[in-house]
Amino acid sequence: MKLFLQSALPVSGITLTENQIRDFGRFEEILLDWNRRFNLTAITGREDIRTKHFLDSLSCLKAMPLRPGMRVIDIGTGAGFPGIPLKLAAPDIRLTLVESIRKKADFCRHAAAELQLREVTVLNARAEDVGQDPAHREQYHWAVARAVADLCVLAEYLLPLVKVGGCALAQKGENGPAEAHAAAGALRLLGGAV
Repeated sequence: MKLFLQSALPVSGITLTENQIRDFGRFEEILLDWNRRFNLTAITGREDIRTKHFLDSLSCLKAMPLRPGMRVIDIGTGAGFPGIPLKLAAPDIRLTLVESIRKKADFCRHAAAELQLREVTVLNARAEDVGQDPAHREQYHWAVARAVADLCVLAEYLLPLVKVGGCALAQKGENGPAEAHAAAGALRLLGGAV
């Protein structure tokens, strides 16, 4: 893990301490252990976990200048992606993970406890319900999601959660630019922009 992260991260401009690298290794072990018992993710090989989960999650940092105390919410986090890697890289953020599937929410709670992550809240809830809850509506500096829904739908989940002046980040694959173009009207209606 250490060699992998030390060689891969400088290319992206991200630096991690020895303790952070160690915690990524611990998170990988926790994920592999739980994934043997529960189907948390289809990605099960170490190299794939490192590239498709860890590095993809950390790529958010290129667009997200996270500062201490910032509130970040991860919608449809699954096994904690991108939220937990973001918290490992920026430990002073306040993170809320939202996952509707109980076993995945339980895993996120377990991983956060094992990694001794402070200021992490895990909600076993649906995104549309969280967006209507006054405790969460317009409370976050950043709302993030990865592989949750089409961008038009995702905008309805993410934008109600961000403060005025806050940002939403949707990690998308190669269809991302086409989705962004198709969602431009919906984003404007919701008070957002691409």
